[in-house]
Amino acid sequence: MLVSAHASFWFLPFVLPVCAIVAFTDLQQMRIPNWTVYLLAAIYVIIGPFVLSLEDYGWQLLHLPIGIGLGVLFYAAGVVGAGDSKFAGAAAPFVALGDLKLLVVVFTAMLLAGFVTHRLVKYTPLRRLAPGWKSWDVGSKFPMGLCLGGTLVAYLIFGAAFGQSVPG
Repeated sequence: MLVSAHASFWFLPFVLPVCAIVAFTDLQQMRIPNWTVYLLAAIYVIIGPFVLSLEDYGWQLLHLPIGIGLGVLFYAAGVVGAGDSKFAGAAAPFVALGDLKLLVVVFTAMLLAGFVTHRLVKYTPLRRLAPGWKSWDVGSKFPMGLCLGGTLVAYLIFGAAFGQSVPG
């Protein structure tokens, strides 16, 4: 992995609760609150200079507007929801560009696991554990915040464990 193990380790405790909130609110309300997107971006902007080299920080910060721009295009095409696109854009700076293939694999696994689990619970008595969740009754729509947040957390965990160590 090309991501910094040191940076992943320090980002993780701040990113994990935001991703948990995103997953929960998307399951419960089928929406990702804007404040979580702003907070995720702020975590990178504030903590990044302390845990990354200035060069890596700057290049990865460019992922934010590029990610938001791509998200807007996907939203405009009707591929994803607005909250999903904003969250993915805000998560983009945490990912080293060279790890993009790995990120796609992790996201694919999270998407498959999240979709199967959500549908399994939706059609079984387990659904009664969360009777008011909007995600049970929105037809073919799916709460992608569950998988997007899970992907970012898993990536940072893998990064902390297997990422590049800082020379020195």
